[in-house]
Amino acid sequence: MNSAANLGQDDIWANHDEEFRDPSEIIAYWQGVHETDPRLFEYETRGQWWEILQHCEITLLVTREYEHLLVALHTDACAGPLISVMRMPHPSGLAVDRSHGIVYAASTRNPNRVYDLMPVQALLPRLDVQEMPLDGQPLIPIRTRFLPGCFYLHDLAVIGGELYANSVGQNAVIRLTPSGHYERVWWPKCIETPNGPIFGQNHLQLNSIAAGESVETSFFSASTDEVTALRPGDPDFPVNRRGVIFSGTLREAIARGLTRPHSARLHRGRLWVNNSGYGEVGLIQNGRFWTVARLPGWTRGLRFYENVMFVGTSRVLPRFRQYAPGLDVDTSQCGLYALDIESGEILGSIIWPFGNQIFAIEWVPAIFTKGFPFRPPGHLSGAHEKTLFYAFQPPHTQEV
Repeated sequence: MNSAANLGQDDIWANHDEEFRDPSEIIAYWQGVHETDPRLFEYETRGQWWEILQHCEITLLVTREYEHLLVALHTDACAGPLISVMRMPHPSGLAVDRSHGIVYAASTRNPNRVYDLMPVQALLPRLDVQEMPLDGQPLIPIRTRFLPGCFYLHDLAVIGGELYANSVGQNAVIRLTPSGHYERVWWPKCIETPNGPIFGQNHLQLNSIAAGESVETSFFSASTDEVTALRPGDPDFPVNRRGVIFSGTLREAIARGLTRPHSARLHRGRLWVNNSGYGEVGLIQNGRFWTVARLPGWTRGLRFYENVMFVGTSRVLPRFRQYAPGLDVDTSQCGLYALDIESGEILGSIIWPFGNQIFAIEWVPAIFTKGFPFRPPGHLSGAHEKTLFYAFQPPHTQEV
């Protein structure tokens, strides 16, 4: 391959002319967007995985953070299973504004970004574009906000019609506005000092939001509620049984004994959480964690649809082996599980043998969208995708 130094002037200009012609590169702000290893999309299903998605009539959205992938899974009786993707730098939290039909996705690199995505329902009338079918109302980004990398955004949640995020780097929860501004709205009492709250460095790994009707009626998970010299990102930080659940009202821990808890969620009045370091998912009752199911991987990502809960599992990154004292790290799997919420029985699963990390799970009705415009493994933009992004009619709000 010729280096840029060996190119002539005409070749350099020709390269400039060809750069950033692909919509997938524009979306991700990333020219290496097509370098995804196709093995990341190989999968195995067990049980009634696709049948459950079809019965629920939903599209499942999943962030695979270290693979830089936002993935949609859908199936129906006619087309069968459909997996679509959007490349995004280190995606983490997901949230759905069901009043306005907006999907939010956090991208946690430096700087942080939050994508607002909506489904395309029509193309603009153009003399230079022929009509084409918009199969499944593809989900596309319609707005992106940049935020400082030190915010270290994790979970996202829509509370009272507004968007909130865990700013792990500030030990706080922030409210995000469409204009790109933010406001700290909640933090635990344990970071308060005579000189004011400690917002300048991550001390707690405050990483998920169990969204209630307000911030005060919500709950938040963290790896600890003690500010010490050793911080959660330090390899020597002692994680075992130090995790907590904070009450939004009390701003203090109301449950202890967890290990790297994640993906706290409220469902039908009950508080659920992943006890990640032990590969567990379960309930918080009377200040204690009660295991409902144990899975073969670092449990992260949790979302409910009626009596089914979808739980993600990840392989454990080698540098974080000490954070998973309750797991067989070497056999941890990357996948999604559909479980019965009462018995914990595994109803179905999808496993990515070459997969890495699941962060968040969300669902939307299949009639809202069947996924993204791009298909793995190469997900190159063809003529259909280029026309879509050239002439899409800006989406309008809708109830989901």
